[in-house]
Amino acid sequence: MVEVHRVKQTMDEIGKIGSTDRGMKRLAFSREEKQATDYFTAQCEAAGLSVRMDAAGNVIARRQGTCPELPAIGIGSHLDTVYEGGKYDGTIGVLAALEIVRDLNDRHIQTKHPIDIFAFACEESARFGFSQIGSKALAGLIKQKDIASLTDKEGRTIQSVFAERGLDFSRLEEARLPEHALAAFMEMHIEQGPILDGKNLPIGVVNGIAAPTRFTICVKGHAAHSGSTPMNQRQDALIGAAEITIELEKEARREMEHGTVATVGDIEIAPGAMNVVPGETHLKVDIRSISRASKDRVVQFLDTFLDHLRAARHLHIDCTLLSDEPPVRMDAGVIQTFENACREKKIGFIRIPSGAGHDTMNMAALCPVGMIFVPSTGGISHHPDEHTDLPQIITGIEVLEAAVLDRAVVDISKKAGTGNAQ
Repeated sequence: MVEVHRVKQTMDEIGKIGSTDRGMKRLAFSREEKQATDYFTAQCEAAGLSVRMDAAGNVIARRQGTCPELPAIGIGSHLDTVYEGGKYDGTIGVLAALEIVRDLNDRHIQTKHPIDIFAFACEESARFGFSQIGSKALAGLIKQKDIASLTDKEGRTIQSVFAERGLDFSRLEEARLPEHALAAFMEMHIEQGPILDGKNLPIGVVNGIAAPTRFTICVKGHAAHSGSTPMNQRQDALIGAAEITIELEKEARREMEHGTVATVGDIEIAPGAMNVVPGETHLKVDIRSISRASKDRVVQFLDTFLDHLRAARHLHIDCTLLSDEPPVRMDAGVIQTFENACREKKIGFIRIPSGAGHDTMNMAALCPVGMIFVPSTGGISHHPDEHTDLPQIITGIEVLEAAVLDRAVVDISKKAGTGNAQ
């Protein structure tokens, strides 16, 4: 059985690292993140695992299987946080993986497949404005040149930050895992949204991870005096921006069944005076879905609506594509494994999309993947008030462990000793 006291103690210890009076600050490749990965490494070694850090800063711990030639079953998450973040995002996924290995050791259960625990580097975009560097490097989805120009808020280059961490940035691409290194990857994470908490359900089986298509839109009209310009003779750039925002929301609502959302998260107005009709606005648009087709429909609607707005309001509108990432579907077999575990344990669950990105979406380039959510109290995340009750975390660990055992295959002919490290 999962040892509740041990889970709590481990969470409390790692929760002290990077804790401030304004929440967590354990940024990627920082001194605090290193302290967290050092603590994690020590705990893994105490559990009999072999541990290594790859060229991207990912920490990978292996519990050897009785058939070491078989591909490993991967589990884990990340230990870095955002500015003023919470103690649960990412961290519980790493600690869940560690506790599973400890529990297998306690029960002398050995598996045929090795089990690899991943503590991914730089999952959060907080430091460099670029997320999931570690898992993208593992999956071969980024090259050194793609991120070579990144700097943090203090102007420090990613190369210098790597060097301080004892890493050689020029070797980043060596982190890519060999083909067929993993048979499956599974991650446990807090939901970071209100659905499970609102429905009082303990487990969300993720069916897909949404990916964003992002634009900047510049709407140019004509600045004019707010008192002397008749309403029917204005070229108000802000009104144009407002129409884009409202109509985009309406279209996204029509696609809600596909988990599609659209957000205008930033608007700049020029010249920005109370008595001047706005002559120019800049919008940043984020459209996400777990359905490529649904997201494409919203994007097409936006393109068509901008044409309409140009003609109807005599505005000049430039729309620039910033990024267009494909959504990732979870493997049907891994979804079934999670759902079977919930049914066998009589644990309530629903299928649920993930609107936030996670390392799992990159691991899908390597192997079948799956993910479960546990509730976020009040739907709060990336905030000091982020919280998940300990019993909910334990339930998640039990479901994840059942799935790991199903995939890693228990070797009934052997008994594990301490951890059978490589």
